Amino acid sequence: MGCGKSTAGRTLAARLGNGWRFVDTDTRLAEVAGCDIPTLFRREGETAFREREAQILSGLSAGEKLVIATGGGAVMHDGNIATLRSAGLVVWLTARVDVIVMRTERREADRPLLAARGDTPLYTHILNLLAGRAPFYQQAAHLIVDTSDRATESIAAEIERKAIAWQKS
Repeated sequence: MGCGKSTAGRTLAARLGNGWRFVDTDTRLAEVAGCDIPTLFRREGETAFREREAQILSGLSAGEKLVIATGGGAVMHDGNIATLRSAGLVVWLTARVDVIVMRTERREADRPLLAARGDTPLYTHILNLLAGRAPFYQQAAHLIVDTSDRATESIAAEIERKAIAWQKS
């Protein structure tokens, strides 16, 4: 969270043009559930949320021209890494912890995993989340792009360049 998946994904899909569409799995999940993500988390818990997320991912067609932004924890659910990698190029967007804190602290209540941190300082909580998820991100990703201190257009351009090179390899 806070690495720019949705913002960069929208920009990348627009740059690619030619029938490419952007899909945010959290947005799609909220539409299907009929409520926002924090409400869904409160009602059903993280396990049920991850199950629904996996269903959304498996329902997206490989071969479609999609730029997909997943929730940051999507790679933690069994089978999602294989689903993502079989669908196409997987890019892990990273950012320094201080950048993630700055990007997420304004909307902490909208992010259930941050809102539930209790007395743990936000910086420490994010560091712990990243430490737990990093091996899964590493396993899922074909490419890694750091979004710290960068404009969205620059991030999208880098992903586009790397994607072209990846396709050729």
